[in-house]
Amino acid sequence: MSACANTMEEARQVAKEIGFPVLVRAAFALGGLGSGFASNEEDLDVLLTRAFATSSQVIIDECLKGWKELEYEVVRDAKDNCLVVCNMENLDPMGVHTGESIVVAPSQTLNNFEYHHLRAVAIKVIRHFGIVGEANIQYALDPHSSQYRIVEVNARLSRSSALASKATGYPLAYVAAKLALGHDLVSLRNMVTRSTTACFEPSLDYCVVKMPRWDIDKFPTVERTLGTQMKSVGEVMSIARSFPEAMQKALRMVNEGSVGFDESWYLRARAGAAVSKDGNIEEELQKPGPLRMWAIAHAFQQGFTVETVHALTRIDRWFLGKLFSVHQARKRMESLGSLEKLTEAGPEFLRRMKQLGFCDRQIGKAIKDSDLAVMQLRAGWHIRPCVKQVDTLAAEFPAQTNYLYLTYVGEENDVVPLGNEQLAAHKAALYDTAFGSRLEESGFQLPDKMHARASPCQKANASPMWKGKASKQEPPPLELVPSQKPEVPAYIVLGSGCYRIGASVEFDWSAVSAVRTIRQTGHRALVINCNPETVSTDYDESDRLYFEELTLETVAEIVRFEQPEGTVVSVGGQTPNNLAPKLDQLGIRILGTAAANIDRAEDRSKFSAMCDELGIDQPEWSQFVRLEEATDFARLVGYPVLVRPSYVLSGAAMRVIDDEQQLKGFLGTAAVVEQEFPVVISKYVQGAREIEFDGIGRNGQVINYAISEHVEDAGTHSGDATLLLPAQRLHLETHRRVMHIASQLCKALNISGPFNVQFMALEDSCFSMRSVKVIECNVRASRTVPFVSKTFNVNFIEQATRVMLGQEVSKQKVYAHDFEFVACKAPMFSFLRLSGADPHLGVEMQSTGEVACFGHNAHEAFLKSLIASGVQISKIFEPCGVLLALNPKDKAAVAKYLPLLDEMGFKIFATHGTASFLEASKPQRNANNSAICVTPLAKSADGVVSAITEKTVKLVICTPSSRDSAGQTPGYKIRRKALETGACLIVNMQQALMLIDALYEKFTLERQGKDFWTLDSWQECHRIG
Repeated sequence: MSACANTMEEARQVAKEIGFPVLVRAAFALGGLGSGFASNEEDLDVLLTRAFATSSQVIIDECLKGWKELEYEVVRDAKDNCLVVCNMENLDPMGVHTGESIVVAPSQTLNNFEYHHLRAVAIKVIRHFGIVGEANIQYALDPHSSQYRIVEVNARLSRSSALASKATGYPLAYVAAKLALGHDLVSLRNMVTRSTTACFEPSLDYCVVKMPRWDIDKFPTVERTLGTQMKSVGEVMSIARSFPEAMQKALRMVNEGSVGFDESWYLRARAGAAVSKDGNIEEELQKPGPLRMWAIAHAFQQGFTVETVHALTRIDRWFLGKLFSVHQARKRMESLGSLEKLTEAGPEFLRRMKQLGFCDRQIGKAIKDSDLAVMQLRAGWHIRPCVKQVDTLAAEFPAQTNYLYLTYVGEENDVVPLGNEQLAAHKAALYDTAFGSRLEESGFQLPDKMHARASPCQKANASPMWKGKASKQEPPPLELVPSQKPEVPAYIVLGSGCYRIGASVEFDWSAVSAVRTIRQTGHRALVINCNPETVSTDYDESDRLYFEELTLETVAEIVRFEQPEGTVVSVGGQTPNNLAPKLDQLGIRILGTAAANIDRAEDRSKFSAMCDELGIDQPEWSQFVRLEEATDFARLVGYPVLVRPSYVLSGAAMRVIDDEQQLKGFLGTAAVVEQEFPVVISKYVQGAREIEFDGIGRNGQVINYAISEHVEDAGTHSGDATLLLPAQRLHLETHRRVMHIASQLCKALNISGPFNVQFMALEDSCFSMRSVKVIECNVRASRTVPFVSKTFNVNFIEQATRVMLGQEVSKQKVYAHDFEFVACKAPMFSFLRLSGADPHLGVEMQSTGEVACFGHNAHEAFLKSLIASGVQISKIFEPCGVLLALNPKDKAAVAKYLPLLDEMGFKIFATHGTASFLEASKPQRNANNSAICVTPLAKSADGVVSAITEKTVKLVICTPSSRDSAGQTPGYKIRRKALETGACLIVNMQQALMLIDALYEKFTLERQGKDFWTLDSWQECHRIG
């Protein structure tokens, strides 16, 4: 049962008729925004208030918790031809948003009747609505009967449509567009086979698992339980020949620290703490959270049965049974306890473990040895993954697809390496010889030299044995290889992997730009990535797409098979960049900047030491070794200090520490990020302006660059900051120093390719430079590269890729002062979706998206970008109430802006402390020389909150007084209520002052009868066309 309501009273009546518990949803909301389950009237009122804040209508549904959730992707043309492209099954039962669920395709637990009955209903629905194109139909199915409910029909391409396209290889968006233009399914070609029509239902001989990623750890006050409202920030998709193999791949893809279905990631993520708030695993299983799959592994390790876990999670027994078999296999390996015992178990045992999805690192951990030792053993036994095609027809027809994945469940490869096959075999032998030598240099004893003569196209189940129970068997010698090289060199580009806070579409743009440049230069490009949301995983973007893990083992296997001329790690963000040193150790050629120099930039202590050698100013720092040394250093330089681990993205585990107690409490958390690399503690500089330098290096020389500035002071993570390009307020000497230091770093690191340097500048009131300090240098494409490239109309990644390919690229300079516009990049946050999150900015990144806008000056671009990012700016274009709740250090700065607010007609309210300060300071006067009225609100936070709830104020400027409120301070309550009621919320003082300046300029121009806004297209800004 389901019904809509437009008022609170209507909704209450509907809920009574349906009966509690009920599901409350905001109409026309994405990702379940404002939804939740209500068990009683009190819960209902809370949810209705939240839902009506984002929508004028709510939907009340009966509760179907525990039912199976399924989806069907259906296509129909104008001639009434219908087909089901893909059906998908959520591993999580109803009660968890489908975007939060682990999804398996095709469905695994439906019987024949259930599958075909739901398929027939889906076709009836799309015909009933007369949909021409594609539709997504979501079902709830009672696992104990044949009852079902249609949860939702999306007559458009949806999140699930994108997954279905990548899972099947069927181009849903392309076909839907063609059908909308009047084509029919029979006349369209199958883009994969290129010989059959598009009027077919794909047949899958593999299993696909989609798994979301959550970054809830960045928000300590947020409830970790998953429900009807999306909290995930990205997702991965794995392809394999069995569900266990696909699931283990997905678990590694979504968290690089995970080895697969293993409790270790769960225990590490919980840092050895109690498994739940009450200290029992049952609660962890009953309330689904980001660590749910690893919690199940922990439960199995603790002796829980499949039946017990099913009763707690409602996950189908079939899935749990498969996972339990993985757990048993891991225990079997652990019982072996050593590489010698694994060797005695024989190659078929190891092959079986690989077929269950165990990676070398996971196997090595189980037998208390290294991943390289296991990799060496596999090499000796010729246990290699097969390269398989996603061909849409389960090999029933010949396919010309370049859409590939790896699996150990197979006997032969579906493709041969790109280029000359004989040459590839010869190079594979040379590679294995070099690889074996490097293993021996590392202290590993090679079983024999057989693997050095193995062809990369050899069948995966080949049987040459090493020791064990069978005798040795030498492979046939290699035939002579012609001396000619492949006509077209191939290069591998590593993608960004899973989207997360800090790594989103910006890096995919860079990866795709690199791929297109490689192909434009006449070379072949191969992509390795595992993200179904990306353009780089469109199989027609590259010469070959490997939908695979971005791990050392997988990349090394693909490189071994394909034998490319080089691998690009610098355009996919931090994940591929972290692989550079290990790939280099295996002899894999890294294009661009050398792996050793990447390490010098990424390792905090090495980079800081290099800056000292070059005489480059930086905040005082010390490498953390022991807690006593850390506290001694902090006392010496004075608090606050900044704790920074190495090789991390988006400021993960980075924290500003205000006192010794915080330092002692936090260091244990930071140290577990990556124990192999040191943690650096540096003096935290306050009140400095932050500047970003994006450049392209060629053999240590800067050939192109862009300098942008942050609106916010240093201390706000660059990914959360508002950027202006060209920089608007930098002194000429500051600009010169930034350029000089960036050139020094480029030369010292011998950079060839993209790089990014972050600076902080201390300038006096006359904008003369006092000092410029380096914060960090990233020898890779940064998240600002797309913004810079589109602002300057110069593709920085194209230039960088040509440099890495060894092509001549002329030195180029973009004259920023010639631009007749300013670009502003602003972050987007999901605080409203994350119940309990404190909307404030700090050194750890929290934004989940970004926008950019152009304007005739900085103020216009700034206001446009705030509007585009979802800040409720339009509510304050007319005079309204403004609330000031300020940090003590911000109160003096806002005082001189009160006349501007007063002149624009704003009624000024303030918290008790802020109002007292403003009254005690020099009285502010308006244009009529009258005192400006600042109305103090009640001392209690509840009194201030009521003014927000009652819409007395529509603009709330609330700057945090603590960097770690933990949801307890009055400021937290004010910020949270402003967010939930739709008020315009500003939490940074520099941003607030710029907002007031921008509003005042708009007010002044419009009072003079002039237009403030300009509406120029990107082409018009760049005078194109």
